[in-house]
Amino acid sequence: MRRHRFTAAVLGLALGCMIVAQANAQAPTLQEQLAAQYKIVKMGSDTSGYSVVDPGTLLAIQKGGILAVPYSDKTILTTKYEGGAVHSPNGMMVTGRQKLFGHFSQTASQAQTTHLFQSGDKVYPTKIDVNVDKDTVAMAIVACDTCNKTDPPTYNKAQILFQFPKGSLGKASAGDVEDTIGQLLSISDDSQQGGDQQGGGDQQGGQQQGAQQQGGQGQGGGSGPQQQAEPQTIQMGMTMDQVQGALGQPAKVVNLGPKQIYVYKDLKVTFFGGKVVDVQ
Repeated sequence: MRRHRFTAAVLGLALGCMIVAQANAQAPTLQEQLAAQYKIVKMGSDTSGYSVVDPGTLLAIQKGGILAVPYSDKTILTTKYEGGAVHSPNGMMVTGRQKLFGHFSQTASQAQTTHLFQSGDKVYPTKIDVNVDKDTVAMAIVACDTCNKTDPPTYNKAQILFQFPKGSLGKASAGDVEDTIGQLLSISDDSQQGGDQQGGGDQQGGQQQGAQQQGGQGQGGGSGPQQQAEPQTIQMGMTMDQVQGALGQPAKVVNLGPKQIYVYKDLKVTFFGGKVVDVQ
């Protein structure tokens, strides 16, 4: 009898460990969630130079001050973003880099070429690194020269180091981190429309049709204006179908297994197990 009880206890403990391990395995890391939100661009080169092979998530720069160098440059400059402020690389560091790489690996004209991104410039992410121990998220970017109408194309590149308060990154949600990144690099509306143009058109068509129906009711009776003034309500626990019924088709869908994110033009709805758990 004791042996059976011991065996049952061991099996129960093992089953519990397996359940916990499975739950942990299903939980996406911050790195994975950011990688799902920001698609990395693929660059290539031929005899004519560098070019974009597969576009990534198009980002719009919100604040000037990000210092960049041409994509062909051997180094990359890091701009720090902390507390809502942009900290560009200082002049002495840039001058030292110019002398070092201008002497050993590049011509003087190449080494002295830098570019200061302006607010409104469009870029693609080329790499994302999360360092929880240092409370930093590093994102490398490259210019979308066709979007910025840069001729001849140079595909200027840079790196932004997002510095979070000490001990905060390990506790922060992906949405919180994305909000901080969005202060400097927001997802462009052009990216959302291009990523799912048909879905966006369906959503817009549905909204127009709904507006026409409401307008017709307004002509037939006094209830039309009142219905138009009522906002759509998204509540915790709503299903995906209910959200789509209220907001229409999302511009983007981020699939993270049990967790999914519907991205609209000015709203993000997070589902877990098919039910709404967060709205931003």
